Amino acid sequence: MKKLRVLIIDDERNAREEVKNLLENYPELEIVGEAKNSDEAKELIAVKNPDLLFLDIQMPEKSGFDLLESLDKVPQVIFTTAYDQYALKAFEVSAIGYLMKPIREERFAKAMEQVKLKTFIPADERIFVKDRQQYHFISWTKVHLIESMDNYARLYFEDKNVFLKSSLNLLEQKLDEAVFFRINRAQIINLKYIEKIIPATDGRLKILLKTKDSVEASERQSVKLKKLMKI
Repeated sequence: MKKLRVLIIDDERNAREEVKNLLENYPELEIVGEAKNSDEAKELIAVKNPDLLFLDIQMPEKSGFDLLESLDKVPQVIFTTAYDQYALKAFEVSAIGYLMKPIREERFAKAMEQVKLKTFIPADERIFVKDRQQYHFISWTKVHLIESMDNYARLYFEDKNVFLKSSLNLLEQKLDEAVFFRINRAQIINLKYIEKIIPATDGRLKILLKTKDSVEASERQSVKLKKLMKI
């Protein structure tokens, strides 16, 4: 059985040691590194590609939330903190657990049960977004439409939409081209959400999504989409 790769992030050495000691009882998890701040953690995440973070929230300069917001690929998270006021935010972003310091062994065991129950989504399919005062963990597989909004992109998923500080061009380069398609200058669609394609008299294509959204491909992109979809 493949072990889950774990990274411990906390500015206090004793707190990192506490988590390491508790993890000794869970051989199915492998500690691949530890970091004392967000910048160090970001570098390690890029190299080690962990499945799970034990993440302190309040750290000098950049918080745990700041770290998650800066990542292109976001692992699953168990927050560890001395403060209870972040609990609501933590569960709003679908964190596996929220452990108060000092960490009680029975609380840790409950968090580990959630780890065992959780189906881990590959890190490159998840994004962490702060939109206004709310935080969201979003699986890219649930994003059906992306629209350009000046220097931002609006992501549509389920019945929600959020703003991400990124250009459409940059997202087009990063996203899986087998799943996401630039339909026109201002929109990208998730091909898996296409319900119906309607040819227009001028050769352009109108696309109806399963979400009932409707978009129109540019002339150039209509040609590409016809080849891609073999129509």
